[in-house]
Amino acid sequence: MLSDATENTTETSGIPAREQIQQIPISELHPFEGHPFRVVDDEAMTRTVESISQFGVISPLLARTDPDGGYEIISGHRRCHAAELVGLETLPVIVREMDDDEAIIAMVDSNLQREAILPSERAWAYKMKLDAIKHQGSRTDLTSGQVVQKSKLSAERVAEGTGESYKQIHRYIRLTNLIPELMNMVDEKKIAFNPAVELSYLTREEQSLLLEAMDYAQATPSLSQAQRLKKQSQEGTATLDFMCEIMNEVKKEPADRVIFQADSLRKYFPKSYTNRQMEETIIKLLEQWQKRRKREQTR
Repeated sequence: MLSDATENTTETSGIPAREQIQQIPISELHPFEGHPFRVVDDEAMTRTVESISQFGVISPLLARTDPDGGYEIISGHRRCHAAELVGLETLPVIVREMDDDEAIIAMVDSNLQREAILPSERAWAYKMKLDAIKHQGSRTDLTSGQVVQKSKLSAERVAEGTGESYKQIHRYIRLTNLIPELMNMVDEKKIAFNPAVELSYLTREEQSLLLEAMDYAQATPSLSQAQRLKKQSQEGTATLDFMCEIMNEVKKEPADRVIFQADSLRKYFPKSYTNRQMEETIIKLLEQWQKRRKREQTR
């Protein structure tokens, strides 16, 4: 089943030194159960396929043995899919024995290093890791105050290395309370993050009513509207009529602002450019245009 095991003597991708790299058939590898990160055939996958076609799979996958047979991938789902598209039959894999909590934490940590992560992916990943950390240190003899402090410490552990505060971790996890239709709208940037957090406090039935109100008004809630909807939900008065009234309000844009969507501008810039770099370039080009106009006017 395994062939040509080699020794990995350096620390790469969180893999301890001197673990064995084994060539394992792709047919024996399957995704991690409940894996929240999507594997899609997008532009990034095309680049991965091209890289593997040219150089092979350089970084080994991380997996654990599955009692039901084969191996469960912890890290490397996208590489595995790309290798299948290329037509490879085996992959280099580090097989590490881990319990469920250890596997979840390793799976989340490895995937959070990706450049582009959807809000829903981040939300479910943080929730899975937080639940695993809590389970590792579960105790039944704590007072309510100790439970709150323990929850904060657990969230701080989730936040390590992410650049997020523990409060922001909790805000992302709130998104997991959204119904799928609203979560998809967050991923598609139709609903902004902050309003989405407020909407997560609505019951699932209220969220379904909100979808009707949004369709009626052909609008999505602003932060202030979402906060009002949350308040009405807490008071038990978030009716469909109220939601339609809220969503039918005219949103006023500041008169002194011109707003561009980043997606409409990105086709004019290199893929590596950040929003800030695009803004700086646009300002420079406008300055050049203004100087040229002044020169033409003085002729």
